[in-house]
This record gives sequence, C-alpha cells and structure tokens, in this order.
Amino acid sequence: MKKTQLNRRTFLKQSLAAIALPSVITSTALGAKGRPSANERIVMGCIGMGGQGTANMGWRGAGPGVMNVNWVPKGGFMARGVQVVAVCDVNRNNLYRARDIVNNEYQNNDCAIYKDYHELLARKDIDVILCATGDRWHTLVSVDSAKAGKDIYCEKPISLTIYEARELARSMKRYGRIFQTGTQQRSDYKFRLACELVRNGYIGELKHITVNVGGPPEECNLPAEGSPPEWLDYDVWLGQAPWRPFHPGLLGWMAWRDYSGGEMTNWGAHHFDIAQWGAGYEDSGPVEIYPPDGKEFKVLTYKYPNGVTMTRDGSCYGILFKGTSGWIEVNRSYIKTHPESLMRQKIGPNEIHLHVSNDHHEDFLNSVRNRTRPACDADIGYRSISVCHLGNIAYWLNRPLKWDPVQEKFNNDPEADRMLWREMRSPYTL
Repeated sequence: MKKTQLNRRTFLKQSLAAIALPSVITSTALGAKGRPSANERIVMGCIGMGGQGTANMGWRGAGPGVMNVNWVPKGGFMARGVQVVAVCDVNRNNLYRARDIVNNEYQNNDCAIYKDYHELLARKDIDVILCATGDRWHTLVSVDSAKAGKDIYCEKPISLTIYEARELARSMKRYGRIFQTGTQQRSDYKFRLACELVRNGYIGELKHITVNVGGPPEECNLPAEGSPPEWLDYDVWLGQAPWRPFHPGLLGWMAWRDYSGGEMTNWGAHHFDIAQWGAGYEDSGPVEIYPPDGKEFKVLTYKYPNGVTMTRDGSCYGILFKGTSGWIEVNRSYIKTHPESLMRQKIGPNEIHLHVSNDHHEDFLNSVRNRTRPACDADIGYRSISVCHLGNIAYWLNRPLKWDPVQEKFNNDPEADRMLWREMRSPYTL
C-alpha cells in the first residue's frame, strides 16, 4: 500500500466521497416528528462506527439497509433528541451502515460520511463528538475534538498509556470542554448505592477490594497473511501503533498489546473505576503494585495510602468491598450485602452523596447544556484508567512498583517511568 504523506493538521484530506453540506433547512432541523427545535437540539458527529459506536449513536426504529438491528439497542443519543449529522470511519462497511441507520431514523438522505475525522471536526454546526474508535485512537480524537471546540463522549478506555490519559485530561481543561467517559456503571443505581454505603462506613472500615477482570494483552506474533480488505484503510486503522504486515487476526485487536491494554483496560476501566469510587480515591490512586509472585502475592495486588488493599482475582463477580463489619458485592446483575439489611439502608441528608445519574448519555447531554461536571469526566477517567495501566506495567516488568499519585510517576524507577508512554507512529502523534 502506498503511504500518503501527511501532517497532523491535514492528514487524510480525502474523504470517501466529495460530500457537500446541505444548503437548505430540512424539516428535521425545524423540530419535526416530535424532536426538539434547532435552537434546543444538540448536534453530533460520530467517529468510529463499529458495534459500540452504532449502539451509542442509537436509533428509535429500523428499516431497509439497517444491518444487525437485533443486537443494537433502540436508544443511544438519537433517542434522546440529539441530531446526528455526520459519521466517520476508515471501515467503509461500518461507515455506510451507520449512514443508513441515521438516514432511516430521520427519513432523509442528509447524513454526511467521512473517512478523515478532521474534516468532520471542521464543521461549525457540530456541537459534540461521539468517539468510539479502537482504543489507540481515543486520545487523539478526543484531544483534536477539544481543540476544535467540541464536547466529547468517549468510549473507554480513554488511552493506551498513562501519559495519553493525562494529556487528554489536561486538554479538556485547557479548551474548556465537557468530556464524559463511557463507563456507564457510574450511572447505575446499584453501583452508586454500593459506593455510598462503603463511603459512609456501613461496612465498617474498608479493608479490601476484589475486582474480577481479565488480564493484560499479549505481544502480537501474527505473520503476514494476505492483503488488507479493500473496504479498510489499513494504515489509518493502525494509527499510532507500529506498522506491521496485515493479518486477519489483527482485526481482533483487543488481544494485542500494540493496540489495547487487554481486558485490564476493557473491563478494568469499568470495575477499577467503581472500586476507586467506593474507596474514595477517584482523584488519586494506589501507591504500591505487586504482580503475582507465587509467594506472598498470589494475584495482582494494589495498596493504597490508607492501608486498603485491592486484588484482581476471580473470587467475586464484579467488585467486592470488604470492611470490618460487613461486605458488599456488586455487578451489573445484582447487589448483595452483609448484613442483608444494608440493601434497604437510606443514605441520610448529612452523609456522603455521590453524583446522581440514572442515564449516562443524558447525564452527558445535561452537562453539555449546563456546563457542569458529568458522572465520569476526564480527570476521573484518567485516574481510573491509570490503575489499569499500572497493573499492566507491573505484569510486564514482573516486579513490585511504587507509584506516586501526586507527582504521577514511579518512585526512583526510570525503567517503569519509561513505560508511562510509548512511541506513537508518525503522523498519529499528540
């Protein structure tokens, strides 16, 4: 494949088609079909139109040309009054499918398609961005969106490295943007109740947290096999990852370290986030990390400044908080407590109350409208994903680590510090 010469501001200046913006005001822009009027509506562009991106974008109906309609929920942003006007993907199949979903929803042909997300960001009519690309693109798309004056809803994990996550959080402050991480457990009553019970001392003094998630990714050893499919821009799909010959197995990218943090950052972005929320460390982090050594530490273990320990193991389903006088286990299916009466405990008006959100998408939209902090902003997302990355670094180095959550570096450990970031293939760099 011939590699296009690019720079950060102009890379991929060719879209899949020459697409002109509508020059007339459509009926949907005037608030037809029960939608909010144009003055009230939030206009969205969507980048990354695989399964997760399509599900987040959502729709309220189905019709000809819409694929895989049975597994995508009839919800998402379009069901909440958001006007989607453009979609972007380097996978042409995903791109056309998303376009058809949007056009079918609005019963028009107005949805614009792009392969270069910078062209989408250049549109002045777009208020917010949905970023649901592969992990290696989350930070770059989010930072570029902030620079373009857009608010962002970004799927987790927000980064491939701690450095990227820190830069993302700084960019949201620098450009004054609203950012919501797609850790929707923050908007689930069960998880909020569990964390409020722990934070208010209803299980006594918190001693230990167990988190059940999968492990780190593997080094990719796939040989060259065939050519990239004609519907995929393979070079851009790779993004910041090192270039390598194509193999069909690369498209299952979550297994490989060049493209993902594995299940440690996939489910870990959800469960470690809740663990820190309950422990009261959502703006900080652990100070020691121990990989399994077959002796004292049978499993990955974290230690916090107050003496609380946290392990990654399979002794629970989801997250288990253990205190001196009780425990709470919570996952997406249920919450269990000991004593059982804690299930009916009401948090008093003078006790700790956490951010209330019962709809993660709507919580983001309300924050956009009111310029308020959402359930899981960039600062929280940075701290939560850092725990996942710290665990992976401990696995890869196979030795104990001491972390300074204030200085955001390891203590006298240059080798570990070098793993806070990784080289990003030009031109896909911060």
